[in-house]
Amino acid sequence: MLNDTSILVLGAGELGMAMLRTLSRRAGHATNVTIAVLLRASTIASSEPAKQKDVAELRSLGIELVEADLSVQTSDELATLFSRFDTVISCTGFVGGPGVQRKIARAALDAGVKRYFPWQFGVDYDIIGRGSAQDLFDEQLDVRDLLRAQSRTEWVIVSTGMFTSFLFEQSFGVVDLAANTVNALGSWDNAVTVTTADDIAALTAEIVFAEPRIANRVVHIAGDTITYREVADTVDGVLGVKVHRNEWTVPELERQLAEAPQDGLRKYRVVFAQGRGVAWDMGQTFNAQRGLGACSLEEWVRNNLSGLSVPSGSLAG
Repeated sequence: MLNDTSILVLGAGELGMAMLRTLSRRAGHATNVTIAVLLRASTIASSEPAKQKDVAELRSLGIELVEADLSVQTSDELATLFSRFDTVISCTGFVGGPGVQRKIARAALDAGVKRYFPWQFGVDYDIIGRGSAQDLFDEQLDVRDLLRAQSRTEWVIVSTGMFTSFLFEQSFGVVDLAANTVNALGSWDNAVTVTTADDIAALTAEIVFAEPRIANRVVHIAGDTITYREVADTVDGVLGVKVHRNEWTVPELERQLAEAPQDGLRKYRVVFAQGRGVAWDMGQTFNAQRGLGACSLEEWVRNNLSGLSVPSGSLAG
């Protein structure tokens, strides 16, 4: 078991809160493990009920609240903050804008933290490569280059595929329940790996505390790897509907992106439609090899969408 360590989590959004809950539970079974979270001062002092609820929960878990703004503070300022901690886990997402992921990585290295988990909870950027339709991904490769070019700070990259819930975001356009439609990105045989935020947190915690120690490598996890045909079949079967099915080819998605070249969601659609680095064999994942369970797509649909009203005339049979 990992001993005498302090862990700082960056951010308390969907993944950050799940990570903090899981790490807090695990820390209770370890010796001298402390958990802290970095939040904006405005979040800690917010009058919004949802933020107040999260802050109250964090305090009740005994998690230290560290005030900072990743998008505003310099790399040197962040390095000073990070230097108090042994392990830093970034759960910030891309909301900080271009350059923030590089800045955080440099700060972690300059701080001399023992181990850094960057925000790479997504696709396999090495396989996708530089110059993809989603320009944010090039910065993710910059971060990997920074980490691989040094040996003082251990690093672990956790590749998770898409967050399961994102597959059902109407704005993303794959599963549009309001329109009773599933749109395949690229082809119906294209596959996508999905993992829930809770499972990402739980499996990352397993990696943090694993013995022998896991370091300086990319670890793949997955809740499920399914084709878009299987996505549509699952929605039909679990919800008792018959969805309309459209295939969005790569040329069509590239044409849509050309019409709105700054549209982030259209960039994502092109990358997923091209089918490189967005899906991996379940049998090769950390959780499968360790015999750890994770939520499948069918389980997620049953747990989150069962009983959902469907458009008139869409019932199967």
